[in-house]
Amino acid sequence: MYKNKSQDGSNNICGKKMKKFRGNLQDKTSQRKLADMLQAEGLDIDKNAVQRIESGERFVTDIELKIIAKVLNVSYQDLLDD
Repeated sequence: MYKNKSQDGSNNICGKKMKKFRGNLQDKTSQRKLADMLQAEGLDIDKNAVQRIESGERFVTDIELKIIAKVLNVSYQDLLDD
């Protein structure tokens, strides 16, 4: 039976990479600032959702992944590669 979890048991495979790329942005962008940036691109997300994504507690839709990649200035593949 297929389970919607990554190999490490988290609910997404992009969270750890998202945190890494967020740290590489100008001025060490906070989770709140990233949430604000994502909201400016039309994604209804708050700081708590960003924290839950980065910790692997929250699933990420393809629509969200597309906007996250755009804001972080990386490709989808960068967020999905192990």
